[in-house]
Amino acid sequence: MTILVTGGTGKTGLAVARLLHAANYPVLITSRKGVAPEPFKAVKFDWHDQSTFENPFNADANIDRVYLVAPNEVDCLALMKPFIDLAITRGVKRFVLITVTQAEKGGPFYGKVHEYLADIGIDYVVLRPTWFMENFVTYARGIRDNNSIVSVTKTARLPLVAIEDIAQVAFNALVAEKSANTDFYVIGPELWSYDEVAAALTEILGRKITHRQITHQQQTDLFKYLGMSDEFSALLSDSEVRLEEGSEEAIVGNTKAIVGKRRLRDYLEANKKVWIKGSSLL
Repeated sequence: MTILVTGGTGKTGLAVARLLHAANYPVLITSRKGVAPEPFKAVKFDWHDQSTFENPFNADANIDRVYLVAPNEVDCLALMKPFIDLAITRGVKRFVLITVTQAEKGGPFYGKVHEYLADIGIDYVVLRPTWFMENFVTYARGIRDNNSIVSVTKTARLPLVAIEDIAQVAFNALVAEKSANTDFYVIGPELWSYDEVAAALTEILGRKITHRQITHQQQTDLFKYLGMSDEFSALLSDSEVRLEEGSEEAIVGNTKAIVGKRRLRDYLEANKKVWIKGSSLL
């Protein structure tokens, strides 16, 4: 048995690969350049280039489980279906797909991929994590340089989750003897508003950090500036609007919600050097 991790150099993919390696499971990862950090073996793979879809199976004929990280495209299924179908013909028996809390089965974006996996009779698990704690590092320049967090939301509260906790749930789904064949939310143990995050950072950093509400269009333009397509940028901004409607708070207590152990305050304390003025850690 070999487990293939797509997006293996990304946030969740690399975390999943490390857990698998630590537990002595054979693992192969994909990246667009076909390179990976030690000790992993990687193959070149690009969702936008079907000629790369055979590469994992040419490298290892024993792949039977796949961790799927979708491309940042509105019509994910059109890109992913050919690979999923090919993987099944090459002996893959289980897929674990990471989506987002708001991606309902059959809905737009990731939801169509979720629906396809459920309909074709293959073993699968879909993980639907909430917003990542790590986003405060990914987009740290705004905090470091401008002393602010920006979002479309005003008072929304989110059960922010750590990537390590998401990776642990994915690991469990990949190696379990029996597949759950359903979806699970993955959330953190506490609800936080962006105002509350700003207040915590103010205490930790010793300088005033604020949360600044921006418009839907301003957020869309920001995502486009970061390299995302017009459609995908608008979709992400729409998801932030739904936060204000209580989409994430409603998940807390749901029977399908798996709650991580890591707390945001601890994460902020551990990474405070990133937001210090003049930091070159980004």
